[in-house]
Amino acid sequence: MRTDTQFSIFLINQPGVMAAVTEALSAAGVNLFALSLSDSGEHGVLRVVTTDADKTRQVLRDTHDRWTETEVLVVPIGNQPGAFGQAAKTISSAGVNTLYAYCTANPDSEQTTAIFKVADAEKAKAALGG
Repeated sequence: MRTDTQFSIFLINQPGVMAAVTEALSAAGVNLFALSLSDSGEHGVLRVVTTDADKTRQVLRDTHDRWTETEVLVVPIGNQPGAFGQAAKTISSAGVNTLYAYCTANPDSEQTTAIFKVADAEKAKAALGG
């Protein structure tokens, strides 16, 4: 497990806006490791963890005007029922609040990855054994 940089990119809900951002990252050779998109009516928030935070930051500076970055906890978990819930329970049992979370998954793999935005990453990592 590790901490990593997550980029929150604020998008207008229109066709092609998300594609333009992800195409710009792709053109720079940046691979998306984890992705979440949430909708709030007229706008959306695209959250991504990538293979290269420095390149991502540069692409966003050059191509997009509304984005932020934050530290998230990247937790490998088993790809079976209850694995995500167990990680969430371990974090909460340590007294750490989870602000939001999402998963990546491949149904053909024995492992997946959970992304947690938590109030105290170091305390959460210690609780999870990292």
